[in-house]
Amino acid sequence: MGSPTLLLASASPRRRELIGRLGVVPAAVASADIDETPIRDEPPRAYARRMAREKAQALAPGGHYVLAGDTVVALGRRILPKAEDEATARRCLELLSGRRHHVLSAIALMAPDGSLRERLSDTMVQVKRLTAQEIDAYVAGGEWTGKAGGYAIQGSFEGLVKRLDGSHSGVMGLPLHETRTLLKSAGFALG
Repeated sequence: MGSPTLLLASASPRRRELIGRLGVVPAAVASADIDETPIRDEPPRAYARRMAREKAQALAPGGHYVLAGDTVVALGRRILPKAEDEATARRCLELLSGRRHHVLSAIALMAPDGSLRERLSDTMVQVKRLTAQEIDAYVAGGEWTGKAGGYAIQGSFEGLVKRLDGSHSGVMGLPLHETRTLLKSAGFALG
């Protein structure tokens, strides 16, 4: 029997592209069907970790490694939502305008033997003070759809970021250094 393969517990095309940068092609991609509602007063770090862990645990290993991730945009102790409509995207951008925030990207890896390993990437992002016209233009472009905090760093929003301290790939949804370390520590053969 060959080496165990990787199941990516995410339907995100960005995560699939990012894991590919490590030379890893998932054998399968599946979304974990879990309740993603934060627990009352749950800190953003704990929430991100819990989401990644629950996603990995929801998909039984079955001879595979299961890699799951969750990305949270946090303004202080406040978890900003995934923007599913223009009003939410606009509200998020107004909150982030001229401020620093944290992007917490948690990953969890379940090995074929059921053992679980976790990592968390914490990146500070500072957004320039946004004008009403910049917000209108970004919202009109639609890049924010389904994105935590109402923005996608890999698009035109990157031009509105004054400073980023941490993992650019983590802000995109999968911190590559932490992912590589996690896979290696679990004995997954990287190319």
